[in-house]
Amino acid sequence: MTTEDPQAPPSDRPTQSEAEAAVRTLIRWAGDDPAREGLLDTPSRVARSFAEFFGGYELDPVGVLQRTFEEVEGYDEMVVLRDIRFESHCEHHLAPIIGKAHVAYLPRTRVVGISKLARVVDLYARRLQIQEKMTAQIANAIEEVLQPHGVAVVIEASHQCMTTRGVHKPGTSLVTSRMLGAFRADAATRREFLAFVGVGGAPGMTNV
Repeated sequence: MTTEDPQAPPSDRPTQSEAEAAVRTLIRWAGDDPAREGLLDTPSRVARSFAEFFGGYELDPVGVLQRTFEEVEGYDEMVVLRDIRFESHCEHHLAPIIGKAHVAYLPRTRVVGISKLARVVDLYARRLQIQEKMTAQIANAIEEVLQPHGVAVVIEASHQCMTTRGVHKPGTSLVTSRMLGAFRADAATRREFLAFVGVGGAPGMTNV
């Protein structure tokens, strides 16, 4: 099993003071004065916010998922956790991505605590992202660690890089999916999952 995370923080990560200096530069570039009263503490606030927004780089999906339970009385039906709200950030514009994820798997011999599924979603959301990649990362991590019969992930989200800038199209949302194992091979299983989460073959769904 591969445990090394290619998105782990680099060893030459800037210091807090370097991050704050970068924020001051951006404030000046925007046309304001970082030394004025209302902006004096903004650089430190932004740096602390970034630590929260992007804390997912510090977490290991294998560590989150590796504690499982085998005493399930032979349960082998679908496990579905839906409407997992998340906030992420677009890696192209650093604009918020706000949405919900639906996650399912077909257990082979063991199950994982349901909070761990939500943690995996949060782990990948708290990184610079594109939605297609995030969808695949969540599904691949669950498949790698739990080795179930199948994994399905659907994400529905609004991208503020599209709704508040650029083409300015508020009210739009992007739907992406990743189907592995039985969910990809068996159309009936896939339809059952989509019915559970209420997206039944949504037009324009991107499968990754």
